[in-house]
Amino acid sequence: MDAYSLVRPALFRADPETAHELALAALRLGLYPRDREPHRQSLRVSALGLDFPHPVGMAAGFDKNGEVPGALLAMGFGFVEIGTVTPRPQPGNPRPRVFRLAEDGALINRLGFNSDGHDLVRARLETHARQGIVGVNIGANKESDDPAGDYVLGARAFAELADYLTVNISSPNTPGLRGLQDEGALGRLLDRVTAELGAGARPPLLVKIAPDLDDAALARIVETAVEKGVDGLIVSNTTVTREGVTDRALAAQAGGLSGRPLLAMSTRMLARAHVMSAGRLALVGVGGVGSGADAFAKIKAGACLVQLYTAMVFEGPSIAMRIKRELARLVEREGLSSLSDAVGCDAVNMQHTSGG
Repeated sequence: MDAYSLVRPALFRADPETAHELALAALRLGLYPRDREPHRQSLRVSALGLDFPHPVGMAAGFDKNGEVPGALLAMGFGFVEIGTVTPRPQPGNPRPRVFRLAEDGALINRLGFNSDGHDLVRARLETHARQGIVGVNIGANKESDDPAGDYVLGARAFAELADYLTVNISSPNTPGLRGLQDEGALGRLLDRVTAELGAGARPPLLVKIAPDLDDAALARIVETAVEKGVDGLIVSNTTVTREGVTDRALAAQAGGLSGRPLLAMSTRMLARAHVMSAGRLALVGVGGVGSGADAFAKIKAGACLVQLYTAMVFEGPSIAMRIKRELARLVEREGLSSLSDAVGCDAVNMQHTSGG
C-alpha cells in the first residue's frame, strides 16, 4: 500500500478542485515521490527537434500557472506542459466546475481557462531552473475581441522560455473557441502565430484538437497544419460526448469529459490522424492513459509521445514511474530495440476499433 492510497479517501471527500489545490500545495512544499530510476535507452524519444528521456508527459490542465513543473519532472514525467495560459488573468467559470466520476475513472470540468495571465506565469518560468522539457499551452481570454490575436500574444510571451508551444483551440468551455478549428479560421490564426515566431529558430508549434471531429474536419485540420508549418498535433482534448460514462447523474453536468471513457475515442482519432498525416506531423496521444498498456496503444496508433492528467487524480503521484516501467517491459516483450519502432504500427487497424 503506497502513501497515496492512505490519503486518497480524505482528498476524495473534498471538492475536486479543492483537492487539486491541495495537491499543488504539496508539490510546492516538496511532498512528493522522487523518481530515482535511471532512464532506459529503449524509451528515449527524439521528436519535435527535442530529446525526451521517455514519452510519458503531464498534460496541460494540471499545472495551469507554471507553479510546479520541476516537481512534476522530478516525479518521473518525461516532459510537462503548463497552461492553458491566457494573456490577461481571468477567474474562469463559477464553481463548482469540476466533477469526479470515481466509478468511471473520469472527470468533467468546465473551468473556462482560469489563468494567472501571461505576466505572472512568464515570471515564474523565468525563475525555474531548466530541469527538463517544459511546453506552454496558450489560449484566448473569454472576453477577447480578437481571439486569434491572443495566441499571437502567447507566442510572443513564451517563445523564448518554452521548449514547445501548444495552440489550444479545442477546450469546450470557452464560447466560440472550437470554431477556431474551422479550416479558414485555423489557417488565419496559424498565419499570425507563425509570423510572430518568425522563420528562424523558434520553439516547435503544436495544435491541440478536440476528439469530437468527423473525418472531414480532421483531414482539413491535418492539411492546414502541414501547410502552415505546424510541427505536431495533440490528440486530444476533452470530449463533450458521454461515451462510456456509467454515472448518468454526473454525466448531465456541462463540460469536457476526460479520463478512462475517453481512451477509445481519442485513440481512434489518433490513428486516423496518423494515417492522414503520413509522417508529416508529430502526434501526441492524450485521453484515458492510465497504464503502460494504454500508452503503448497510443504509440501503436501513431503517437510518438503521450500525456496524462486525470489518471493521476485516481492513482496518485507515482503513476509516471509505474507507466515507464510497464512500457519498458512491453518494449522488451515485443522484442523492440526502441519504443519508437512501434509508432503507428497498428494505426490502420485502430482507426475504427476500440484502440485499447
